[in-house]
Amino acid sequence: MLPKWWMALPPRWRPTALRLGFNWFPAWRATGARVLRVAPDMGSLVVALPLHRGTRNAMGTLFGGALFAATDGIHPTLLALQLGPGYILWDKAGAIRYRRPGRTTLYGEFALAPGEAAEVRRLVARDGECERTYTVLLKDSQGVVHTEVERTVYIADKAFFRRKGAAGQGGEGLGSLSQGAGR
Repeated sequence: MLPKWWMALPPRWRPTALRLGFNWFPAWRATGARVLRVAPDMGSLVVALPLHRGTRNAMGTLFGGALFAATDGIHPTLLALQLGPGYILWDKAGAIRYRRPGRTTLYGEFALAPGEAAEVRRLVARDGECERTYTVLLKDSQGVVHTEVERTVYIADKAFFRRKGAAGQGGEGLGSLSQGAGR
């Protein structure tokens, strides 16, 4: 999942490259969110979602789609950076719980627990694949929680994933999409 050029970057440049990569990527940039900082070990990062014309709904608060989209792809990316090459990662499912309307900039801290990558490696070595669920709280500058977003990430060994796809065991994942193609 990691591009070859990433491994060629000096390690001290990688947090900045990750921040700029998210902030400049057109699909993620369109969410209105911005990555403010990335930890030197790239195990965590902080996102800000400001209330402005592009993120405001008809009620004058943060649009729910922007809140949800601002959390898209972050945990799989952080985990991929910790795991290294040889793994497939997908955002598989998500749920959002609104606690109160967002009337100001909201912040989310995305972090992997210490030992998370080692646990995922252990599970994937045993089963070929696993799923992990992560929760992010979007808070205002006072620490008041406005939104809770839960994301489920699918992780598999690349070889296992290829075998599973070749055997037609995609089930609820990518395999089921290809079965209906061309009809």
